[in-house]
Amino acid sequence: MSTPTGPGAPGRPGIAPVFALYTLARLALVAVIAGILLLAGAPLIVSVLVAIIVALPLSMLVFRGLRARLDDALADARSRRGAERAALRARLRGDVEDDRDEGDPAASGERPERQADGRRD
Repeated sequence: MSTPTGPGAPGRPGIAPVFALYTLARLALVAVIAGILLLAGAPLIVSVLVAIIVALPLSMLVFRGLRARLDDALADARSRRGAERAALRARLRGDVEDDRDEGDPAASGERPERQADGRRD
């Protein structure tokens, strides 16, 4: 997956908007089912509970495309986090060179060597 991901990637929304859209769609489905049951004369509590139970398998069928987009967003986020974790581990091991000045000991985090008379370079 060499394409850029994340909020700044062109054409690929982050995980938050896709998750929000999927959640809103599922809540709307619960509301529609509960509304139909209320119109049929069922009590409010029974309508909401039945709507929640019925909406779960129904949303897997009705919102298949949204679920695929959410799965893609989750996979992108997982791979990006894995790459960031691997880069961090490489930096902690010292496998990756920094962009610091090699001639400046203060920039590289090294202590300057002491001379024989006790002065530092």
